[in-house]
Amino acid sequence: MFFRKEMPQQDDLIERAKEIYLPLRASYSEQKKLFVMPGGGRIRFRPLETIQDAEKYQGQSLTDAAVEEAGNYDSPAPIDRLNGVLRSAKGVPTQLLLTGNPGGAGQGWIRQRYVDPAPLGLKVLIRQLPNGKEHRYVYIPSKVTNNQILLRNDPDYINRLYLVGSPQLVQAWLDGDWNSIEGAFFPEFDIRKHVVAPITLPAHWTRFRAKDWGSAKPFSIGWYAVSDGELPQFPRGALIKYREWYGMKEGQPNVGLKMTAETVGSGIREREKGDRIAYGVIDPSAFIEDGGPCIASMMAPTIWRPADNKRIPGWDQLRGRLVGEGGKPMLYFFSTCTHTIRTLPMLQHDPVKAEDVDTDSEDHAGDETRYACMSRPWMSTNAKHPQVPTDGYAKLFENPETHAWKTA
Repeated sequence: MFFRKEMPQQDDLIERAKEIYLPLRASYSEQKKLFVMPGGGRIRFRPLETIQDAEKYQGQSLTDAAVEEAGNYDSPAPIDRLNGVLRSAKGVPTQLLLTGNPGGAGQGWIRQRYVDPAPLGLKVLIRQLPNGKEHRYVYIPSKVTNNQILLRNDPDYINRLYLVGSPQLVQAWLDGDWNSIEGAFFPEFDIRKHVVAPITLPAHWTRFRAKDWGSAKPFSIGWYAVSDGELPQFPRGALIKYREWYGMKEGQPNVGLKMTAETVGSGIREREKGDRIAYGVIDPSAFIEDGGPCIASMMAPTIWRPADNKRIPGWDQLRGRLVGEGGKPMLYFFSTCTHTIRTLPMLQHDPVKAEDVDTDSEDHAGDETRYACMSRPWMSTNAKHPQVPTDGYAKLFENPETHAWKTA
């Protein structure tokens, strides 16, 4: 069975299949999008967009499932669900094949799963299963220059690729570069500037936490320290994200662990042993009481206050800290914050509202970092006007050095 997100995307595949299978005496049903081979083998073309689509095939037996343009899927969940229908009563080997190009919504999870462990490819990777068995898979890189038949018949194809869009997308498509990010919302992010090796931070630095709550999807919690300038590598007022907790199931970036609020609260307290946390901010939705105690109260005695969750001002604050001043960022991440480092540079612009992040992307760590930045607004000395919160927010005059804010 061949899968694409939508059936019209299969048109060229079906036409090519006709060229191959009809001369082999296969019969084809246009209505069913089905080829039947003389020996009884069947080749079908079907849509696959969501997990619900994948569940429609439960109970069937496929020896081969092929997903074309896997990079169009922002989450691997629908694709992973197909493993439940790969089975063979006759002993025929089964396989799941994914094809794709860098540059799509799924670039992040594909790169993390297949490319990062073996950047040059052609190396059998092993994932340990809970029952002690192993799952083997491999990344097979391919460039446009490998398609000699295409280039012989259409020598100008590469020339046209230079016209498809941004330099990042051209590089990604020409070189098969999964690290080149087209349309990145934060092109300012530079792993060489913003990611640092973990060190012991001064105990007297103000520390706080920020959280993006999720149940069906991952939650993200970040712990931050505020530099007072004592360490020369961190400017005064810079934020250092020194710890993260990302509630993700292994291999499924957009699927959460479904932990209760009480369990999460307990996990937070365990991780904060020895820390002096000044405050915590969480999405205001955690304070909604819907027939029972709110999420924030169920994590008690961990204390939270509602985050300023305005999106565009928040992204501006995050971007401003990434840029920093005088060549020095005002936001840093310990290298142990792997999910933030993985997902923040992968965030894309919303296709309708360009100044916002595409909410279909894996934005959990980005949202949590945004809350952290909004809890301590920062303004470059080169800015003409202060970047201060509005809508009823007032500065805490008791300690102006904290740059903290509260509702008026």
